[in-house]
Amino acid sequence: MFVDRQRELTRLKTALKRDKPQFIVIYGRRRIGKSTLIKKVLDFDRGDIFFMADRTSEPSQRHLFSATVDRIINGFSSANYPNWESLLVNLNRFVDKRVTVCLDEFPYLVKSCPALPSILQKLLDEKLLKYDLIICGSSQQMMQGYVLDTKEPLYGRADEIIKMKPIPASFVQQALQCNVTQAVFEYSVWGGVPRYWELRNNYESLNEAIKNLLLTSDGTLYEEPARLLQDEMRDTIQASSVLSFIGGGAHKISEIAARAEKKATDITPQLSRLRELGFISKEIPFGENEKNSKKGLYYISDPLLHFHYQYVLPYRSLIELGNSESVLELFNATRNDYTSETWEQLCRNHVAARSIDGVVYKMALRWWGNYFDEERKQYCKAELDVVAESFDGQHLFIGECKWKEEVNVREELLRLKTIAKGLSFAKGHTIHYGLFLKEPTTHSGNVTVFYPDDVMTSL
Repeated sequence: MFVDRQRELTRLKTALKRDKPQFIVIYGRRRIGKSTLIKKVLDFDRGDIFFMADRTSEPSQRHLFSATVDRIINGFSSANYPNWESLLVNLNRFVDKRVTVCLDEFPYLVKSCPALPSILQKLLDEKLLKYDLIICGSSQQMMQGYVLDTKEPLYGRADEIIKMKPIPASFVQQALQCNVTQAVFEYSVWGGVPRYWELRNNYESLNEAIKNLLLTSDGTLYEEPARLLQDEMRDTIQASSVLSFIGGGAHKISEIAARAEKKATDITPQLSRLRELGFISKEIPFGENEKNSKKGLYYISDPLLHFHYQYVLPYRSLIELGNSESVLELFNATRNDYTSETWEQLCRNHVAARSIDGVVYKMALRWWGNYFDEERKQYCKAELDVVAESFDGQHLFIGECKWKEEVNVREELLRLKTIAKGLSFAKGHTIHYGLFLKEPTTHSGNVTVFYPDDVMTSL
């Protein structure tokens, strides 16, 4: 499956058309589409080489690479290559035109040969390679270290560094050939990882895909979270525990630390790393500074991980006993509530940098805290799903997100206005209100309403 990725594809093609041989680094989480992207630009008829590394020893890797080259360059593997330098340099003698060589899963090669980055540094600095070289890897931590760490040999050598991110939600409908409401449900489970979409397409329905891929002990994605953590985290047990606590409702750092029976400072590095990887997010109320705020809440932001720690891990015993139907029934009974979290984030993304009624807004955030209720003459607790300030600082957008069948628009609008009147940060702003609804409702009101068609096509 190849959708979107036009920006990455253009960058890669442009780089490979330059006059001099290029050194290109591509990285991103597993199944994100790195290899697919690379294969889109490689020309195997021309003699381009694609090598997928594995976890075997260095001599084995060199042998496998030379055998791969031999399929294109007859006789290449007949020579003995005692090290990677001799292998890569000797390749120059066999190519009579500029080709591209890709070393996929590069971290595996480095694990078997720690000197390889230094070898590549030497070859690149001395301009000894006559071909384009692409290195690619799924371990974001390791790949970032190789090229972004000032202490590493390959720092500053790459002509292009391409980080592959999840595909925007707007492409789900195209990829899965479904209506826009169903696309929100699908995205809340699979996120923007194209390989997950590909696997989902093998089944007639979302339920069937969930059951066979996620809720079966031999399902293709049943152990996916563990594999993701193994790629990126040194302490996978601690990382999985933190994710489990967050998925179980512990959102404050104090709550997470208490469940882990550790000090908050002990789990801070884990939380920071999980945030860097895009697995979790830290939310602070609108209007507060992240560095100073003590109200930060942590949520699992990756959809597949969110599903796993909501429906798989807590019920693993049932799944292992073959009783996945019970878990699937639980999901169906709660899927609106589950999907609502994804819907809220999609709605906030929709508002950011967008003109609504002629006003362009900054990043939208949630807000929670106390407001002054003028009618009751007291402070009351409340939450707002969407709050964004305009770039000129004159306007404030306040919105509510509902992922259910029937919503009383008048009541929701009245609630928003009541809260807004009692918010100190709303003073001096022109307030604009909006509702983000799953489907049209019979309860009308004078307010801007956004539906999945509006939100999903804009992301």
